[in-house]
Amino acid sequence: MYYTIKETVAALKSGETTSEKLVQQSIDTFTADQKSEKPLNAFLEIYDDAIELAKKADEEISAARANGSIDALFEKKPLLGVPFANKDNISCKGHKLTCSSKILEGYVAPYNATVIGRLAEAGAIPLGRCNQDEFAMGSSTEYSIYGATRNPINRDYVSGGSSGGSAAAVSANQALFGLGTETGGSVRLPASYCGIYGLKPTYGVLSRWGVVAYGSSLDQVGILGHTPQDIALPLSLMSGVDFYDDTSADLPNSEKLASLESYKDFASLKIAVPKQFEEAKGLDEDVKKVFEETKAWFTSKGAKIETVDLPILDASIASYYVIALSEAASNLSRFDGIRYGHRVDNGAGYDQLYVDTRSQGFGPEVKRRIIIGNYVLSEQFSGTTYKTGMSVRARIQREVAALFESYDLILCPTCPTASFRLGEKVDDPLEMYLSDLYTTFVNLARIPSISVPAGYTSKENKAASQMPVGIQFAGKMFDEVRLLQIAQVWEDEHKGCGVPVK
Repeated sequence: MYYTIKETVAALKSGETTSEKLVQQSIDTFTADQKSEKPLNAFLEIYDDAIELAKKADEEISAARANGSIDALFEKKPLLGVPFANKDNISCKGHKLTCSSKILEGYVAPYNATVIGRLAEAGAIPLGRCNQDEFAMGSSTEYSIYGATRNPINRDYVSGGSSGGSAAAVSANQALFGLGTETGGSVRLPASYCGIYGLKPTYGVLSRWGVVAYGSSLDQVGILGHTPQDIALPLSLMSGVDFYDDTSADLPNSEKLASLESYKDFASLKIAVPKQFEEAKGLDEDVKKVFEETKAWFTSKGAKIETVDLPILDASIASYYVIALSEAASNLSRFDGIRYGHRVDNGAGYDQLYVDTRSQGFGPEVKRRIIIGNYVLSEQFSGTTYKTGMSVRARIQREVAALFESYDLILCPTCPTASFRLGEKVDDPLEMYLSDLYTTFVNLARIPSISVPAGYTSKENKAASQMPVGIQFAGKMFDEVRLLQIAQVWEDEHKGCGVPVK
């Protein structure tokens, strides 16, 4: 597998490689990895039609090369023959869609999600579905009926969640880029843990049609890649208004994404660093060190950095979980054993069928969130808890929007710590929830944010085993182009996890 999309497309155009070879390499790697002592478990399966789609792409490329229209072909289909990883909660027609849950065992998607359809129109090949936390509820990809996904950097550690399968596949170079989903940090967190780039776009820029809902007012498809350019091109092809999603929106200046340029105006860049995040409890010293180094890099480029006070951010975790779990309880009520998926019918009537199916079909973390969500929505508490959570969210949106009237960027760590050992937090839900400390405000404010690989933990920190550390660049709504341009400058100068190019 080539490292970037740009390199891959150049190799496909010249005939140096073929799409079939790329897909076959992924199949061989997946098969060999499944037999290893500590399988990565990033892909749950490689789609059975991936090779056929690759062969068709190669036929188009060969014909265009023969008649001299190869450049025109790739202008029409910029990702022709390029395979990508898909998360197990995004519909890919004719393939299994289980959300890594027993309750959807055997379910086959009857249509393509809009994001899949648009990538397919651009010639990209859905390679396979990737592991995730059950129904995207988790921060480590340990809450999956298929077992945990391991971190490619150190297989005794978690890959992050809930899009840990897609992140691990990209990090291990099993796929050029991957699709994930975000509700409170589920793309940026695994990107940080696995040492790659992960973008959470502005709410609505990528259609949610065909994506299994968790928290509808927060959910967003995200993209994982080796470089900002590998995120920018797929984003340009997938973004825009979708007839099937009333919350979808066009992305201004999206034409600049196809050939992403580096940002040049650092001298006028004003960056805000929230005081609440700098003083937050649980911030690992290694993460803090990498964060300081990232701030120093911006300063060296001429950017101005100021610490700002946003007290409302202290309430972001509480507000997020009240809203997300309430919406999850509502969205997951459709999984009842009657319409599709797992069904447990002991002949005791529909009420018992409903109870038995959900009791056996859902895992412990999903049950926990459904119970809390229904508790919050109960008549006794909805007025004081849910409405308060929504009020806090509205205030976060207002105050973050007001901040961007004076600043261009918000800078903060992606996560308080680097990746942790498998099993270390799986039985401590509160500790796991705090992994989202720095990410949830982005989803609540509906702004875009990218996690960039900014460094590693120190050799002295044996508990972290020199794992990657990600730092977030967050911008105002619909500012994806500038975010990616700034991230591309970082990539050009560092080529990976924070190690400057000499």
